[in-house]
Amino acid sequence: MLIVKKFGGSSVANKERVYNVAERILEDYKKGHKVVVVLSAQGDTTDELITKAKEINPNPSRREMDMLLTTGEQQSVSLMAMALQNLGFPAISLNAFQVKMNTTSVYSNARLKGIDSERINAELERKNIVLVTGFQGVNKYDDITTLGRGGSDTTAVALAAALKADKCEIFTDVDGVYTADPRIVKNAIKIDEITYDEMLELASLGAKVLHNRSVELAKKYGVELVVRSSLTKAEGTIVREECKMEKMLVSGVAADENVARVAVIGIKDEPGKAFELFSILSKNNINVDIILQSIGRNNTKDISFTISRDSLEETKDILESNLGRISAQKIEYDDKVSKVSIVGAGMVSNPGVASLMFESLYDAGINIKMISTSEIKISVLINEKYTERALNAIHDGFKDRLN
Repeated sequence: MLIVKKFGGSSVANKERVYNVAERILEDYKKGHKVVVVLSAQGDTTDELITKAKEINPNPSRREMDMLLTTGEQQSVSLMAMALQNLGFPAISLNAFQVKMNTTSVYSNARLKGIDSERINAELERKNIVLVTGFQGVNKYDDITTLGRGGSDTTAVALAAALKADKCEIFTDVDGVYTADPRIVKNAIKIDEITYDEMLELASLGAKVLHNRSVELAKKYGVELVVRSSLTKAEGTIVREECKMEKMLVSGVAADENVARVAVIGIKDEPGKAFELFSILSKNNINVDIILQSIGRNNTKDISFTISRDSLEETKDILESNLGRISAQKIEYDDKVSKVSIVGAGMVSNPGVASLMFESLYDAGINIKMISTSEIKISVLINEKYTERALNAIHDGFKDRLN
């Protein structure tokens, strides 16, 4: 059996945890299984590297940031190889260049295009435990790229798909997927299994257990995921195409604080103006989420939308420099917001879900700024200072209907 395991940064944060993970790796290796392990940077290494970079240059280039940040994962895999070797077992660490994890050329947010599995298979045939750097790849210019925050999950799933692994386990500091973040919502419930679609929505909407692109890949290639704790032997949560249990109304509540609201005021109310606005953003790789357009008045209309807070400054530069082209009177920005969402495949056939969510927020005294819905999710934009209150209020409102 070939097993791919991924361990997050908190799981390998210090010497004791490195050796704890080494023992978890050896559980399967000693049974005769082939083991490939993907690691994130230790603890707060990535944040520390970002701080160091900004001490040198407040606006470093994305290329150089990728070169810098990928050193964190290289430390993790080499230290883990040393630990396993010290325990008397064969192990080898490989970075993205050695594996040839080919990506697009977008620095800091590249996407995987393909993996050359020849080197890994060769090392597995030599009975080595193979340790691979997460979060990174190599573009057509032979430059190091990164896959965005949480990208090590994507690395693990992509490797599992490329190697046709029998199992892909994602180890983290919680023992599975919960109906809400258990660190914020104390009565959150652990979910035994969840569909790809529900997990993808939760991941995209702020749940920090899995990277959303890792779930996309798992669904595309049919990789069954298991999310479990690196600190306990609990069974965890299975992520798969279909769940055996009767589908409940709501599977989870999530919050995303990496959000900013942009309001483009006084655009000419004529065909093509919305297209012009969003094509400018698209050409600059700015992802837009919730969109709200007002009813036209005085031959103008307002368009509001959300973006990631990380891209706010870049978005400001782009829009301000194109103000005349999009014929807007002014643009307003708000980075003091968060997005709170509920997700559940059972919502499709159950009326009144939105009403109950809005009632829960009303009872908690929380105003809604924007609303977005789909078949399996409802998202609202609120003031960021009410995020925790909103999560708890909504979770309590749905407590009898959660998973």
